[in-house]
Amino acid sequence: MDQNWLNNFREKLDQHHVWPSLYMFKFIVPTGKENEVKQLFPNHTITEKLSNKGNYTSITIQMMMPSAEAVIEIYVRASKIEGIVAL
Repeated sequence: MDQNWLNNFREKLDQHHVWPSLYMFKFIVPTGKENEVKQLFPNHTITEKLSNKGNYTSITIQMMMPSAEAVIEIYVRASKIEGIVAL
C-alpha cells in the first residue's frame, strides 16, 4: 500500500473517530475467499451476503478498534487476499 495513501487514511480516521471506537469493515471478495477474510476477525460476528449471480460475497464486520493504526493493520493484512475490494 502507498505510504501517502496510508498517511491520509490515518488522518481521516483520526478526524472522524475517537479511539477506541466501533469501526465497520466492509469487503467484497470472490466467492470462496470468505474464510480468508474471516481469519482476520477471529471471534467476531460477520455478516455475509452473496451477490445475485453468486460470484462475489460481501462481508461486513463491526469491531471495537483501539486506534487508527489497528484499523490500518487490518486493511494491510486484507490487501493480501486475492480479488478483495475494501469499501
